Amino acid sequence: MRKIAIQGIAGSYHDVAAHRYFENEPIELVPCETFKELVRKVASDERTVGIMAIENTIAGSLLQNHDLIRQSGCVVTGEYKLRIMHSLAALPGTNMSDLTEINSHPIALMQCDDFLATLPYVKLVEMDDTAGSARRIATEKMHGHAAICARRAAEMYGLEVLAEGIETNKRNYTRFLAVASPSMASELLEGVTKNKASLVFSLPHTAGSLSKVLTILSFYDMNLSKIQSLPIIGREWEYLFYVNLTFSDYPRYKQALDAIIPLTKDLKILGEYAEGKQGI
Repeated sequence: MRKIAIQGIAGSYHDVAAHRYFENEPIELVPCETFKELVRKVASDERTVGIMAIENTIAGSLLQNHDLIRQSGCVVTGEYKLRIMHSLAALPGTNMSDLTEINSHPIALMQCDDFLATLPYVKLVEMDDTAGSARRIATEKMHGHAAICARRAAEMYGLEVLAEGIETNKRNYTRFLAVASPSMASELLEGVTKNKASLVFSLPHTAGSLSKVLTILSFYDMNLSKIQSLPIIGREWEYLFYVNLTFSDYPRYKQALDAIIPLTKDLKILGEYAEGKQGI
């Protein structure tokens, strides 16, 4: 059985993404409190694969996760774009009128603003985790409390779903990356048709340096699906650029890399993989 490290506990959206990504094989979850712990487990155990969130269509990028992958030496082997559907769950037999408090992660609360505005009499309390909120309500028998969480968490901890699809924006997706040790990455990518790459590089502090790189990528028909800059600690006003490229011609992609290497500094391929599926 494949071991999958996730941030959070069973029932979390990371859990849902892990089971969707590895839908055709049994997995054993390795819960981690932080993303730093997640990449540490993957880097130290070559048989463990990590599933970690990298960006959300509403909240944006998880900036620290870009850097954690780069520093860890882990390889990106795939991705999954999960539709985030929030449910309101409470102890069985609870009615909406019984609620006095709703618990969840602050981002989940923010993403359900419109629904929560219909419950002005209910206190909102921020917690560390969506699934953790559900588990706490279940284990401590917290009557009058509800959690905003995934339906999977509600079912796992024996809660009743009072409302679902309560997120304000129905185009709410989180992109998760699969990361692995180099040896495990080779195994996972065997036979995969690669059409996406994640790169990171810095640039000389000269006028037009980024424009030149982007012009070359365009010339080679690379689709720049994402670019994210992060400051380089200790080097004022210098940045690392994290780039995602999609392409249909792998040899032409390699030619594009060869062409930009002289214009960049410290270019590193974080992973080459197949563009991920998007959940409905």
